[in-house]
Amino acid sequence: MDFKSPIAGRYVRIVAIIALLVGLNDASRLLISSGTDSPITTFGVTGFVYLSIFALSRLFASVGLWIRSSWGAVLLVGSTGLELGMYLLGNRDIQMTALGFAVRLVLLISIVLIFVLGLRMRARAQD
Repeated sequence: MDFKSPIAGRYVRIVAIIALLVGLNDASRLLISSGTDSPITTFGVTGFVYLSIFALSRLFASVGLWIRSSWGAVLLVGSTGLELGMYLLGNRDIQMTALGFAVRLVLLISIVLIFVLGLRMRARAQD
């Protein structure tokens, strides 16, 4: 993928900021408990582990996107796709609101759009 062009670079950085904000939101859900319950009792042990893995992977992916590395996009697609897939298949350990689902879906669509545009640019360059 060519993240070096100015337009693609700005687009990728906007996606990186959104991924960073979603990752920080997930991390705050891990650290800040609501009421007297700890987050582990709120989410359950498995839900807590899933949320921590997805939060860390999204934070690392946002850094990878910010430095315009292709592994950031791959990590974001993998973690967000897996999280949405688990949620849609009815895993009770994955909890999110409708707004959280919509933001994650926008992240996934925007990164897939980057992949498609990158493939089209490569095809044009070979012609």
